[in-house]
Amino acid sequence: QVHLVESGGRRVQAGASLRLSCATSGRTISTPAMGWFRQAPGKERQFVAAITWGGGSASYAPSAAGRFTISRVSAENTVYLQMNSLKPEDTAVYYCAAGIGGIDTTNYAYWGQGTQVTVSS
Repeated sequence: QVHLVESGGRRVQAGASLRLSCATSGRTISTPAMGWFRQAPGKERQFVAAITWGGGSASYAPSAAGRFTISRVSAENTVYLQMNSLKPEDTAVYYCAAGIGGIDTTNYAYWGQGTQVTVSS
């Protein structure tokens, strides 16, 4: 069983930076990739970024590219999402997920409980 715990979310002002962390346990061969998703009130959960454990290949949603950086420290079984130049529209609950990768939520079998990020103008 894969267990994921996010942390690092909080309220910040527009333009600030935040780093989210996702501590993982129970990683298996069926979960070669990790993703970050977010869900704002009344909206569907949307892809933010993903990374593979092996080669560290990363991909980003257009809204995240150039501002966010996903990384992983395999020895610590931890995935990070560095978010810079935050905007009010980045306000959402951020989830990390473990699975086969890609932008679809259905590609990820395991999810954390989420961490709230609020960006005020």
